[in-house]
Amino acid sequence: MAAARDLRAMEMADGDDAVELAKRHLIQPWPYAGSVGNEARALIGEGDGIYITDVTGKRLIDGPAGMWCINVGHRREELARVMYDQAMMLSYNTPWYTMNAPSAELAKRLADHAPGDLSHTFFTTGGSSAVETALRFMQFYNNVRGRPEKKLILSRGGAYHGSTYLSASLNGRPRDRDWMDGADDLVVKLSSPDPFRRPKGIDIAAFCDFLVDQFRDTVARVGAEKIGAFVGEPVQASGGVVVPPDGYLKRIREICRDNDILYISDEVVTGFGRLGHVFASGDGFGIDPDMITFAKGVTSGYFPLGGVIISERLLQEMRRSNHPDAMFGHGLTYTSHPIGCAVALKNLDILEDSVLAHTRDVAPYFQSQLKTLEELPLVGEVRGMGLMGCVECVADRESKDPLQLDKDVGKRIDAHCHELGLLVRPLINMCVMSPPLIITREQIDDMVAILREGISRTMDDLRKEGVWQG
Repeated sequence: MAAARDLRAMEMADGDDAVELAKRHLIQPWPYAGSVGNEARALIGEGDGIYITDVTGKRLIDGPAGMWCINVGHRREELARVMYDQAMMLSYNTPWYTMNAPSAELAKRLADHAPGDLSHTFFTTGGSSAVETALRFMQFYNNVRGRPEKKLILSRGGAYHGSTYLSASLNGRPRDRDWMDGADDLVVKLSSPDPFRRPKGIDIAAFCDFLVDQFRDTVARVGAEKIGAFVGEPVQASGGVVVPPDGYLKRIREICRDNDILYISDEVVTGFGRLGHVFASGDGFGIDPDMITFAKGVTSGYFPLGGVIISERLLQEMRRSNHPDAMFGHGLTYTSHPIGCAVALKNLDILEDSVLAHTRDVAPYFQSQLKTLEELPLVGEVRGMGLMGCVECVADRESKDPLQLDKDVGKRIDAHCHELGLLVRPLINMCVMSPPLIITREQIDDMVAILREGISRTMDDLRKEGVWQG
């Protein structure tokens, strides 16, 4: 503990230096051209449970759980100890011609939780590389089966699947692709399954029919013989916690199965407890994908790790092919990293012991308390599932205008909440909340109270500036 206190004191003293060093040498993720390489962001000094503390000593509820990932909370000694113990035993081994025991055990544990016949895991370094791996596997699978033309990928508006070239090509959020290139010739985009943004005059059941018909018509128009995969999040996370209509995913799964299109369920966010289960595809939505990608919560953010779980059926089909010598020429230096896999095993122990059950217990309260924010006139909708929630702000509830006059309303709310003791994930006109899964009802009350005040102060600001008259 003395060493930890010394480290905290040093961080507090060096805060100004870190800011200057960042401005001189650090390129932040998702920067604007006008500030790239000359930017410092909020400097965080420590974390404990559901809280983080910035270098000024201000304690904040970690509303986004890092980046959807600190599922079992900050400062879990058992996870830190596993990292140390594994590093002292074996810090690394090359996956090209050796292996380690933690990766094999973790692959088996994941197979036990996965739906259907998903039984084999390829480990990566994070979510982007997991999605990239799944897509490259789809390409390899169709090449081996003599179908080199079956490579197109179906994705959706509002989607976020990563930052590598191919995974980022699937993204469908506003501004993600404004200035970035992508493999557009390989991707076919579909509508977002966002009930809040459905066309006027139709109910949610009709909206679901529209989405399914669009999917089916797209397959018919493009040709199933050209489409290799559909990639979809069970709940669109960075797109604004978009929960699809009931039955939508099952119906899309059936169309994929009927047309020999691989269904890739992107559970980088929804996996490992965020919706109360290790995997939400089967337990939450009743589907059995051909592949599931994961990352983030698999280690609760303590170590970079991701992966893709693949159906036994696909592997058997390749084993029976006429190209037994074909090589899946894909791998990463840190594939199956022994420290990451050891941390993931202990993280699974913690989840299975009590955290999954706790999440299922408090999630309804979390959703109901967030829903009270719809009383505020700036709020168009509050939606969510499990311990994922989104507050979407609009200038006008009738038109659902997403505040085009002020695209930074989410950042405004976050700034007020930061001052009040809460870190929020701002997304243009939305505020996303995904706290550590260990959050209590009392802490949920604190979080919602701060968010309410932050939104109220933002309304006052917008009125004073003449930007909004609500």
